[in-house]
Amino acid sequence: MRKTENSPSLNELMTTVMAETPYLPEADVTVSVFPLTDEDRNEVLAFLAERPVQTVCLAGFIRDNGLVSPFNRGTFYGCRNSEGRLEGVALVGHATLVEARTARAMQEFSLVAQGYQRTHLILGEKEKIEQFWNYYADEGQELRLACRELLFEVRRAMQLSEEIAGLRLATLDDLEQIAPVQAAMAELESGINPLEVDPVGFRARCARRIEMSRVWVLTDEDGRLIFKTDIQADTPDVIYLEGVWVNPAERGQGIGRKCMRKLCQDFLTRTKSVCVLVNEQHARAHTFYRMCNFKMRGVYDSIFLHQAEVSKLAS
Repeated sequence: MRKTENSPSLNELMTTVMAETPYLPEADVTVSVFPLTDEDRNEVLAFLAERPVQTVCLAGFIRDNGLVSPFNRGTFYGCRNSEGRLEGVALVGHATLVEARTARAMQEFSLVAQGYQRTHLILGEKEKIEQFWNYYADEGQELRLACRELLFEVRRAMQLSEEIAGLRLATLDDLEQIAPVQAAMAELESGINPLEVDPVGFRARCARRIEMSRVWVLTDEDGRLIFKTDIQADTPDVIYLEGVWVNPAERGQGIGRKCMRKLCQDFLTRTKSVCVLVNEQHARAHTFYRMCNFKMRGVYDSIFLHQAEVSKLAS
């Protein structure tokens, strides 16, 4: 995509979106942190819905599994002030995700997270994760790898008249092709291959996602996997994608763009936006999403941690 004289640079866009995530003013009250239960579901989802794109993963876990479930691979916590209002919601566990509206809520969640020593990933908006890390780092797990991610979102699909022959929901018959691809993508991002450290658990998670009708694939006449993507979180406001992959032998032919455009066209009939996180260094992927009508909406940090026990922890 050519940059015109009036087009903002990537750095300018990053500066703009980073400025859009300030904390709310803090009232003169005290706060407490507590584990959430399914009785809190409606209140928590309403809280998260105030920022649906930024909280889609948290909301997705709750909608799929409830607030208390082994499928969350962690514990949901709330931070409530002495006036009875929620100031934050966090999932602390294998993946630690935090939605804090005040700096004190962020600090409280970081202290809770220090007590959990098997976290694989901390993920969130750049400025907020930087503050979380300032509180967490002294007593928490050690940083192993840090990545910067760009949030891309599409709200208006490109109109297509053609069908993509063979694009379909995956079945369990596709699992043996999907699992290695998903594992390789996880290893590329995190440095850990989940099929090596937790083959049974990882295959079970891939199979569950297929059974939930969350994985889309394109295969050729011989059954060879050409394209795949997963819906990681699905809410009335946002669908969050991960694991978008095109077979290396088929790249550069427009197949991935056609599949992505078609899926977004379908998804946007039942949700308001579709989003995906893309590593800051993957310039070709940025171009791919822009050609599918995605716009950059935010800057995120992924922090991968050294774990006390690596086995059975990689996603």
